[in-house]
Parts: sequence; structure tokens; C-alpha cells
Amino acid sequence: MKTRRHAKILELIKEYDIDTQDELLRYLRENGFDVTQATVSRDIKELRLVKTLSRSGKYRYSTGSDTISDMSSKFYSLFSDSVLSVEAAQNMLVVRCMTGMAQAVCASLDSMHWPGFVGTLAGDDTIFIVCRTEGDALETQEEFRKLINR
Repeated sequence: MKTRRHAKILELIKEYDIDTQDELLRYLRENGFDVTQATVSRDIKELRLVKTLSRSGKYRYSTGSDTISDMSSKFYSLFSDSVLSVEAAQNMLVVRCMTGMAQAVCASLDSMHWPGFVGTLAGDDTIFIVCRTEGDALETQEEFRKLINR
């Protein structure tokens, strides 16, 4: 049971920006695990979870091995310096970059593991992103436009 619970915790923190033990407890209960706050606290300690800064600027639990905060600061810097425009069309995004920068921006974008993305493709100055839903595309377009206008 503990192994399954630990696997579920790792799955949940990868999928959601969980920033409190209470939030993790709620997700576990929603997924059929009857756990207490003390159990969740022990699990966090045993899994060596740490809180890192997410791309939304909120702290979240992480394994620490993915170095989210390092990647996030590099991504934001590269994105704001290189991207010229972002346009959504249904569940897709087209990101226009300075010439020669699309592949670097796309690689840093992929390292961020955006939950709403199905896949990305980069050329010399354009990135094509397929999102899961039209809502994901519109939400990401807004987030990306805020980064461009910093």
C-alpha cells in the first residue's frame, strides 16, 4: 500500500502544483487513499520532497531532481528576450521568435513540462505547440503574452 501511495504522490506532484500537505492529502483521498496528515507528512519526508518555485510563481512540491527553479528562471529569461508574438488557433499555438532562437526557446519550454501541452515543434524562428484543449491554448497564450510584455 505504501509503495502504491508513494507512486501516486509522485504522479500527483508531477501533474499538479501542490503546495501544501492539506492539498496533497485531499488529492490522495480523492484517488482512494485513506490517509492522515501524519502519514502524508512522513511520506513527504521519506520521498525527500522539497518545495520549489513553479512557472506560475507559486511554490510546489517537487522531487528536486528536475531543478524546476533553475530551469524556470532560464526559461523566463530566454523566452522574454527571444519571443516576438504568440497566437492561439483552436488547440494550437504559434510562437514567433527572433531568427535562430526558436529551437533554444522550444528546448527550454519542453524542460518545463507544461501540463496542457501534447507536443512542440521548432523551426528557425517559429514554434508550433499542440495543446490538449482550446482552453489550454488560450490560457497559455495569455501567460506567454505577459512574459513577452515584461
